Amino acid sequence: MSLGRRGFLGSIGAAGLAPYATPDAARKREDAHGHARFMEEAIAEGRKKPRYPFGAVIVSGGDVVARGVNDSGHDPVYHGEIVAIDDYVRRNGNRGWSEATLYTTAEPCPMCISACAWAGIERVVWGTSIEGLRRTGLDQIDLSATEVAEAASSFYSPQLLLGGVLAGVTDAMFRDAQALREGRGSS
Repeated sequence: MSLGRRGFLGSIGAAGLAPYATPDAARKREDAHGHARFMEEAIAEGRKKPRYPFGAVIVSGGDVVARGVNDSGHDPVYHGEIVAIDDYVRRNGNRGWSEATLYTTAEPCPMCISACAWAGIERVVWGTSIEGLRRTGLDQIDLSATEVAEAASSFYSPQLLLGGVLAGVTDAMFRDAQALREGRGSS
């Protein structure tokens, strides 16, 4: 099922979580505690790289089944989401994606949300927005996760794209990272 742009972006009302929520998000928001719990796991991953705290976890059946943290200093495509996807495949094989939810400290860049589309990850939840990352001095491609997902609508119809979960925490984490990169903090 393909959603129109208005339906895809969802309402901008509840809990400051929109405009990223799809129409099914109202039902998903009922599990806000669950989203916060798993976002805390992604935050813990991100804290392993204080200068670039892009952490991600993949959850299936209520359990964290894969983890990742940015390692783009080693390889430019090793964003937290990509590392988590690789970890998932090592542990579970290339299957079961439709049952998985990816939690990440920041809105997936076009490469990472495209990887979610190609894998068929139907639920993606993040903290800090792309614009929030830009405010901390991090270069970002100016395409939102929802725009990329919509461009892939011929084969990708995510059930949930939800931003702003624990954004107060993730935003602060990225501001602290900026201070470290600029030599204003301790590592």
